[in-house]
Parts: sequence; structure tokens; C-alpha cells
Amino acid sequence: MRVIIIGAGFTGTQLARHLIHEKYDVSLIESNEERARHASNRLDCLVLYNEGNSLESLEEAGIAKADALVCVTDSDEINMIICGLAASRYPNVIKIAKVRNDDYMKINLSELRGSGILGIDRFIHSDIEAAKAVLNAISHGAQGNILQFSGTPYELGSVNITKGSVFDGLSLLDFHSFVRDEGLITLVERGKECFLPSGSTVLSPGDLIHIITREENMDQVFHLAGRTETPINRIGIVGGGRLGELIAEELLSNNDITFEAKKTKKNFFVSFIKSFFPKNKRTVIIIEKDYNICKELSAKFQNALILNEDISDESFIAEERLGDLDLIITTTDNQDLNIIAAIYLKSLGVRRAIALVMSPGHKTIAHQLGVDVAIPLKSVVVDSILSHLMGSGISDVHNLGDGSVSIIKLEIAEDSAAVDKSIKEFRLPQNGLLMLVNRGETSFIPQGDYIYKAGDKIVLIVKNGNEAELEKYFGAAK
Repeated sequence: MRVIIIGAGFTGTQLARHLIHEKYDVSLIESNEERARHASNRLDCLVLYNEGNSLESLEEAGIAKADALVCVTDSDEINMIICGLAASRYPNVIKIAKVRNDDYMKINLSELRGSGILGIDRFIHSDIEAAKAVLNAISHGAQGNILQFSGTPYELGSVNITKGSVFDGLSLLDFHSFVRDEGLITLVERGKECFLPSGSTVLSPGDLIHIITREENMDQVFHLAGRTETPINRIGIVGGGRLGELIAEELLSNNDITFEAKKTKKNFFVSFIKSFFPKNKRTVIIIEKDYNICKELSAKFQNALILNEDISDESFIAEERLGDLDLIITTTDNQDLNIIAAIYLKSLGVRRAIALVMSPGHKTIAHQLGVDVAIPLKSVVVDSILSHLMGSGISDVHNLGDGSVSIIKLEIAEDSAAVDKSIKEFRLPQNGLLMLVNRGETSFIPQGDYIYKAGDKIVLIVKNGNEAELEKYFGAAK
């Protein structure tokens, strides 16, 4: 498969690196000379220093023989223009555009595709995807990252093991002595090491484990790992940009708390001071240093407390008693500030912290420093794009750990070599684990007696580099 990527920022290079690893034919176009040179020195693919919004550069990159065009520059409009330009001459190429404008997400792509307008097959909205991940984590008490498997009652939770907890020193051979319901530890992150565990693996304090179980059992798993569930009623959001706004909008959607308007001491804008707060309701505080953004937020969220302040100001943090919060969510464009602010506020007494970071590496660092949930924004975008590029058999891809491990979902073809063979007869490649099966209306974690059946939708966790091999095993014979 040949893929052309426009934009050699973090998202573009991470996407290119993954596709190259999977033996895809990749071309990368970048208009910034330094970025283009950097990518050329580190990626084994064609890198062109050129503008992507010209047919000449697209054709030089091989658009005539390409299967997909992915536009991930920092400009929504440029991404869309390039897709439209390509569609005018090469309508059969799959076209994917990264955007941040909500209006573009409302476009009915099926109608546009029929009329030839834009020609975009898929929009990827990073803030919406990240907001979903944050809200999903909150639904489980912000105790760890949560990945849901649509159409099934199962989830994959990630949680650090606390010293002295039930899981501290536990051999996986004894795992089901404590977790009697369905559950499987699929991956362990220990320092810089990331590995698929075996029965002889012994868990240690500080390990970040990824465990699949039913949704109703996840809180018990977190408890056994040493995390205590606390009510989340008072939530602080640092950063009033689009991501922070999306999160606040959802948190406040069913909130009918009334507030009394009052001027702040700085007379910057109208703030809101709580006058009534039932115990079973949730309050949201948004902290944003940009005055104009605060005015917009205060007009939109009249039942929230909007503070026009800098989160790095220690006197402000003490004055507003932010240490009393149940949860802090840091969503600024500065990932270092997000991590530092989350850790600092936890040291003052905040119960849980969620931080937006850029990459899987910083997610690992944030976890090791004590952040409960870290959402790697760029990886969310790459995962979404990969789900549309990984071949006809693979329907979903999600990177874990440092980005070297992936969860993939695929459907077993009727003439797959695996059909009617047991899990013991038809072994997966090394560094692969079958973790979930969806068969018709039922879903289950497979045991040793599982027989592969055509039409089964299976979820596997594998080291990167095995996706193409797995598709060959389970896909239709060629």
C-alpha cells in the first residue's frame, strides 16, 4: 500500500514511522526546510521539501499510484484544499484530513463524496478524540487510562501498582485467586521496559499494568492495585482552549447548579461564585490566563467558576484553595506545564490528575512522576488515522506504552488459515496475545479451548511490526 503524508510534524513523522515499519510505501511532503531535512535523516522513505498544495508536488510524491493521502499540517484549510486538489484528478485515492474546527466535523461526507465537493473521506479531530479519552477516564474515577471496546462490555484499564497493594509481588499464576471474574493482564510497563507478561511474571510497585476485564469489574481491579476510589465532585480544568471547553461542556451538560455573578477583585470580567451546590452535583472550575477567552467561557458556562489566572502563580493557587479539588485536568498547549501543574496540585492535596501530553514517551514520564491519567494527543490522532489505513481486515489500531506495542482489531475471513483451529494449534507470532473475541451478540476473553471461527472479531495486542503478518494469517487468502 502506498501512502502520501503531508506534514512532517510529530503526527506526520510518527505516522510515517509506523507505516514504514509495516512495510508500507510512504512519501512525505513538508514545506519547512528544517523539518524536511530532519525527517529525511530519520525516516526510510521519500521526503520532499515542497508545498503540498500543488499537483506537481503530489505527483512527484507518487499520487498517481497512491492508495491514500493523509494531510496533517497545522492548518485545517490547507489540509482540506490539498485533499480537494487531489480529488479533482485522483478521486479513487482515500483522502484523510486532520482538522480542529468543529464545523468541519458536521459535514455529511457521504453527500459531499457523491457531488465531488472536497473529496475528503475522513476528518480526524484531535480535540474531540482526546476529550473522549478524558471523559472516559473520569467515568472510572480518573484512576487510570481506559480504552473501551465498542459493542462489548469489556474495557482495557491502565493503572500503577502501589506498594503494599494486593498486586504488589503477585505472580500472574496467582492472579485469578484474587480476580475471580474474567480478567487478563495484557501488558506491563516497568521503567523503560514494556513487555507482554507470562505466567511467571511477578508484579512490582510502580509497574504500570494494562488489564482487560468487564466494565463493572474495573473499579475492583483498580482497588486491588492500590487505588482508592474517591468521589469526583469538584473538578478543575487548566486551559480554556477547545479541548478544555469540550470537556467542560460535557461535564456541565446535565448540571443545573445556580451561581451568583460577582466581580473579581481584579475587575477583569464577570466571574461566578457558587451560591448553592448539592452534594450529588458536580462543580467545574476553569482556569485560563487569556482574558478574552475567559469572557467567552463565562458567557457560555454560566454555571461554572471561570478564573482569569496563571496556573503557575503559587499565590493564586493558595488563595483559591485549589488543593481541595477532587480532580485537576491540565489541557494547555504546553505539555511540560500540564505535567508540572498536575504534579504540583496533587502535592497540595488534589486527589486525581489528568494531563494532556504530546507523545507516548511523555505519557510514560507523566505516569512515573505521579500523574494518574496522561492522554497523548498526537498518538490519539495517529491511532485514528491508522485505523483507516491498516488494510481491509484491520478495523482499529491503538498504540500502548512507548508506542512500540499496538492493540489491533480485525475480523477473521472465511478462508483464513486459522478457521476451525484451536488457539493452541494456531499460535500467534511471537510477542502477540489474543485478548478478546466478539462473536455475534456475545463477547469473551478466550481460554485454551477457544476455536477460531470465520466472522469472529478479535482483539490482539502485539509488538509493532506484526500487523501485516496478522492480517495475512486472519485475512482472506490471496
